[in-house]
Amino acid sequence: MQPDARSDEQLLAAHDAASFARFYARHVNALVGYFVRRTHDAELAADLTAETFAGALAARHRYRSEAGRPSTWLYGIAMKKLADTQRRGYVERRAQRQLGMQRLPLTADDMAHIEALAGDETATLLVEELAPDQRDAIVAHIVEDRAYGDIAAELHTSEAVVRQRVSRGLRAVRDRMGVRR
Repeated sequence: MQPDARSDEQLLAAHDAASFARFYARHVNALVGYFVRRTHDAELAADLTAETFAGALAARHRYRSEAGRPSTWLYGIAMKKLADTQRRGYVERRAQRQLGMQRLPLTADDMAHIEALAGDETATLLVEELAPDQRDAIVAHIVEDRAYGDIAAELHTSEAVVRQRVSRGLRAVRDRMGVRR
């Protein structure tokens, strides 16, 4: 990716995928480092980074320069993601054990792939092509940052069902993109 002379404020205001990809490229390494230093877990750091940028992408229209620098805004989202994860982490790990779900290891190639996805709308298009129940679960949990319990209550189903929809949907997107585990 070529260097871009535009400021972070200008990149966020542009509201196009290429501009956000440049914003992502400027901040992704520092954000991964921030999460690794706090969690001591590379996989969790990568997950939190992806969730933070997904949240930033969804909320970039709400960024206001008078509220502070874009990096401050981004780290505000990151701190919320980290706090939410720490708060619900125990419950989710327990549920994963009960469901027999294992965390998949994150490789260096996975990290490179995450960076590449910032400017690629393929994932968004593939999510849109999912079955409505999987698509809605992914959007609610990953993009809107809603808790599994909240989504389950709204859909009148169990958290396990919502987790399964998110997991299956993400697996389908990975498979369609050719990402192998």
